[in-house]
Amino acid sequence: MIKKLLVCFLCAAMSVTAITGCSSKKTASPSMYDASKSEADYKQCLDDESGYKDMANYTKPKDGEEIIVMKIANYGDVKIKLFPELLPKACANFVGLAKKGYYDGLTFHRVIADFMIQGGDPMGTGMGGQSIWGAQFDGGHSKYLNHVKGALAYANSGSTSTDGSQFYIVVGDTYTEELLTDTLKSALKSAENLSDTVKKAYIDDGGTPFLDGDYTVFGQVFEGLDIVENICNNTETGAKDKPVKDVIIEKVQVENYKG
Repeated sequence: MIKKLLVCFLCAAMSVTAITGCSSKKTASPSMYDASKSEADYKQCLDDESGYKDMANYTKPKDGEEIIVMKIANYGDVKIKLFPELLPKACANFVGLAKKGYYDGLTFHRVIADFMIQGGDPMGTGMGGQSIWGAQFDGGHSKYLNHVKGALAYANSGSTSTDGSQFYIVVGDTYTEELLTDTLKSALKSAENLSDTVKKAYIDDGGTPFLDGDYTVFGQVFEGLDIVENICNNTETGAKDKPVKDVIIEKVQVENYKG
């Protein structure tokens, strides 16, 4: 089943406090996307400069930093932390598209139970979309971001160099240690490369570990994961895993987090 899902997925076509006297004022962090900058102005990966030593997915957002609020019709809001300190280019692309209104009114065109929900294609077929810079781009890969449940990643056509606007949010299954080892072995990967923290996340929470290293994970759902799971596991689908009834992304907003 894991292999079938993997093949199917590959083939179809992310606070500063100013004190004055006795009062404090929280200011917003600089935006992850600057329209005056070109794609080349954004670094791809900052793993070595980030300060992280292990999986970053469960890091909580700080006051003032930009977060994503995805408003899904008839379901509610899904809130997502992005990781520009690891993958600035990938995050800039998503924030830029969101601020442009690119995702507003699009659908989750592909839903696979116990696996993931995929959206971000204006054509609604899995064949469309582009980056904020007009073409595909390489969002890169961070060794500190994994495909645990709730991870946000770019869909691609075989390489991170084909990242664009399409994204998916991971659901996946939980694993025993033996199943995790066997699953990664079947994907020509090794569980020995995973830290104890990552292994525990896949065993306790679930995810799609066989996708690690092949796609750009750049965000993590920190509120509304139950909504993602509901869509993933309770949506009737037809040909090419397309929902029979549209699951509409009403709006993707960029907001400053308030803890």
